[in-house]
Amino acid sequence: MRQARLGIGLTLLATVAYISLGLPDGLLGVAWPSMRSDFGVPLDSLGGLFVSMTVGYFTSSFFGGRLTAHLRLGTVLALSTLFAGGALVGYAISPQWWMVVIIGIAAGLGGGGIDVALNIYVVNHHGDSMMQWLHATYGIGATVGPVVMTLAIGSLGSWRWGYALVGGLELVLAAAFFLTLSRWEDGAGASDGATAARKDAPENERGGHGQHTPTHDTPMLETLREGRVWLSVLLFFLYMGIEVTLGSWAYTLLTEGRGVSPRLAGFFMASYWGIFTVGRMAAGIYAQRLGQRTIIVGSLLVALIGAVLLSLNAPGLLNLLACALIGVAIAPVLASLLSGTSGRVGARHLGNTIGIQIAAMGAGSAVLPSITGVIARHLSLQAIPPFLAVLTIILIGAYLFSLRTGRETAVTS
Repeated sequence: MRQARLGIGLTLLATVAYISLGLPDGLLGVAWPSMRSDFGVPLDSLGGLFVSMTVGYFTSSFFGGRLTAHLRLGTVLALSTLFAGGALVGYAISPQWWMVVIIGIAAGLGGGGIDVALNIYVVNHHGDSMMQWLHATYGIGATVGPVVMTLAIGSLGSWRWGYALVGGLELVLAAAFFLTLSRWEDGAGASDGATAARKDAPENERGGHGQHTPTHDTPMLETLREGRVWLSVLLFFLYMGIEVTLGSWAYTLLTEGRGVSPRLAGFFMASYWGIFTVGRMAAGIYAQRLGQRTIIVGSLLVALIGAVLLSLNAPGLLNLLACALIGVAIAPVLASLLSGTSGRVGARHLGNTIGIQIAAMGAGSAVLPSITGVIARHLSLQAIPPFLAVLTIILIGAYLFSLRTGRETAVTS
């Protein structure tokens, strides 16, 4: 009974921690216009913060497995959450923009460490359903974040209060991890039901995203020579760039480019992340019935319609409908792309490619929103939706081409 209560407690703590990963992303999109005004920096300066956070995230993600092995899971979770919370508080008290950019490295280090450690914990101690729920809860944080920042700006008078509040909550979470350090060892919090389910499941359903076991002994240089690998990597670069670009720039587009009130735009963005979360939760119901190709192509086509609708600058609730349409459409794409990796690159390169794809997601989330800022500065904020539409068209074309190369690989292998 005590072990069961411990397992529930750790699971709840892990869930709250993953929600905390989404909060900063939700905060930034709403806070940026006010931050830019306070610091007196150009519109595209946000790119510097994206880059610094990505550097930190890459570093902690790359070394996450080694750190977890040497420092133990609970220690990595506690230190990573401490870094993340401290960075958010640092944003709130920074007097200069360059300080925020530097602190962004610490924020990335913390976020990457939390992400890697929690995924290791869930893979080792829970079934696939818990993993799906865990990733869906990221959207809960991203949904709450804009609401918190909108209320901070509207009711407390400053974006700094939004970051201070969320940073304080993360520091409390870090204290909880420090208090439970010894509980996160192998076997702690494991779900007996999940363990039995993995043992009873067919071999191709035990963990992972597909039917093949990743091949770990393939030389990385051999994988990097494969054009089909880079094509698969491009899909993840584009996908995450589209997702983060809309989440980061829609608020600025609506408030500064289309005259929408800050409060309404803040709740507008909350609807984007909220519907995105619902879409991910619902995806598990219909994914197996429709198949990967139907889900990916159909979802991206609907997202393209949403981007075109947003480009039209239609009045009233159509802007809300456009953002909601894009969010719910792209929600299931990531998991389907991951599941189809072996079909695109072959089982021999699966293990290496998955790692490169995850890195490409981080790169896309930094590079494409930054490019969007440059475009908005030199052209207009109204250029953002057409740019999203172009990216979506490229993603659709790249995916269809990857299916062709995947079939050719299957024939020649």
